[in-house]
Amino acid sequence: MRPDTPADHITEAERLLRTAERYPEDREPLLLRAAAHLELAGARARATTLYDDLLAATPPPENPHLVKALKAANLWEYGHEAEARAIIEGLRATPPSDPAAWEIVAETLEAHDELEASETTFTTAVTTLVPSPDDEVPYPTQSLLVGRHRVRRLLALRHDDWDVLADRLHRGAVPLDELHDPKRLWSLGSSDPAELQAEIARLRSELGSYRTALSRPFPVAVLLWPADELTELLAAYPELESEYPTHEAHLTDLEASLRELAAAGTPNLGIVQGTVPSYEAFAASEATSPSNAALLPQYATTLAARGRATPWPPARTSPCWCGSGTKYGDCHGTAQI
Repeated sequence: MRPDTPADHITEAERLLRTAERYPEDREPLLLRAAAHLELAGARARATTLYDDLLAATPPPENPHLVKALKAANLWEYGHEAEARAIIEGLRATPPSDPAAWEIVAETLEAHDELEASETTFTTAVTTLVPSPDDEVPYPTQSLLVGRHRVRRLLALRHDDWDVLADRLHRGAVPLDELHDPKRLWSLGSSDPAELQAEIARLRSELGSYRTALSRPFPVAVLLWPADELTELLAAYPELESEYPTHEAHLTDLEASLRELAAAGTPNLGIVQGTVPSYEAFAASEATSPSNAALLPQYATTLAARGRATPWPPARTSPCWCGSGTKYGDCHGTAQI
């Protein structure tokens, strides 16, 4: 059950902080999630402290640009605009390689009516990460194109090649031009049931495309066992053979499951790799046997919550997630959705 009150968010943040103490190797993703809960609870000063702790840590965080972007967004929300702007300018001067950091900065500017600066940031991000509209756009970068399209629509700018690409990649039932039409907000004041129903459909589509305040959630993750780990797992717990008849079948089922989730509209999909020692430790923490197949999805979710997930699908020219060394488009991506 998701937290829905400030007290619930504080409780969840405290739980994550305790977990970070127990699992220092997962400290960064756990503290980022705790900070997100603190923001939702209105405890923004505490969230800033967590961001500062991460940035001052030794060794430094794996993704300092993301941490700085989150800190800037949080600072601006509770009155520290000058400091937030300084951080944002610093990030824009040293371009991040992470799409999420760019998106947070651009959306922060957009949220505070800095539309021109937001559009410039989105454009710089897109052209930095994808030099040409003819290049393949990695999945994590696609939301930058959508955000750029939205801001340019608000600024009444004409479509360019990047906007055309955003339209082509958009999978929602409502076209981007309609979804991002500034005039549609007026329909919320309509007394016509048909207009209101149409707006509800648009909003549902938008909610399926963008993040909420806690929308940097860990992915919906599927569990991958490397061949040697699966052999060890089944030797120790033969009860799980019905779940994994062969390693080849396991890989095929994994890709099929992800495609089904994507076809159903599930966002933010990912893959986590399991290891037998880690799985056994997780089973012990849950006071149950590793032979219990019902434990497998819980284990996958826990690994994803610790930041262990690899986003799916990869770019067709990137190595396949299965570890074969072959390009995804020539391996498990041959029949991509």
